[in-house]
Amino acid sequence: MDYLNKIALCCKGPPPPRPEYDLVCIGLTGSGKTSLLSQLCSENTENIVSTTGFSIKAVPFQNAILNVKELGGAANIRKYWSRYYQGSQGVIFVLDSASSEDELETARNELHSALQHPQLCTLPFLILANHQDKPAARSVQEVLSGAWYTEGMKEGNKIQFLHKLELEKFCVYKKGMDKHN
Repeated sequence: MDYLNKIALCCKGPPPPRPEYDLVCIGLTGSGKTSLLSQLCSENTENIVSTTGFSIKAVPFQNAILNVKELGGAANIRKYWSRYYQGSQGVIFVLDSASSEDELETARNELHSALQHPQLCTLPFLILANHQDKPAARSVQEVLSGAWYTEGMKEGNKIQFLHKLELEKFCVYKKGMDKHN
C-alpha cells in the first residue's frame, strides 16, 4: 500500500459544513438579550452592558450555527430595527417578565410590529419570558393568559414561549454538546 492510500485511510478529511441560520434578537433595553447570547456562547455574563446599535454573534451547535443579530432596545434605536430584518430566518423576542405595566405595553407594541412586518410575519418567533427570578416576574402562564401577544399575529406566525429555567437547561445541554465538538 502506498503512502497516499495510508493517508486516505486514516484521515477522513474535514467534517461536512454545518448549515447556518440567521436570526434577529429583539426586545426592550434591559430585557436580557445580551445576557442570553453571552450565555448561549458560553461567555462570561458578569458586567454585561446594554447593546447600543447592534451586535452579531455566531452561536455554534453540533449540527448548525446560529448567526444572531442582537438589536439594541432603546427607544431611539427601535425605529431602525426593520433595517436589520432582511435575510432573517427566525426571531427571538426577549421580554422582561418583571417589567412595569407601561414597559410591558411597549414590549407588546414592539412585538406586534415585528409580527406584522412583511419580512418577519411568516418566520418562527421564540419569546423568552426573562427575569423569572425577580419577585415581580409574570409567569409564562400569566403572559399567555393575558393574550396580549396574539392580537398582532398573522396567520402562519409560529410562536414558542420559554422562560429562564428552560433556557438554562438548554444551555447546560448545549455546553455538553460543545465539549464533544
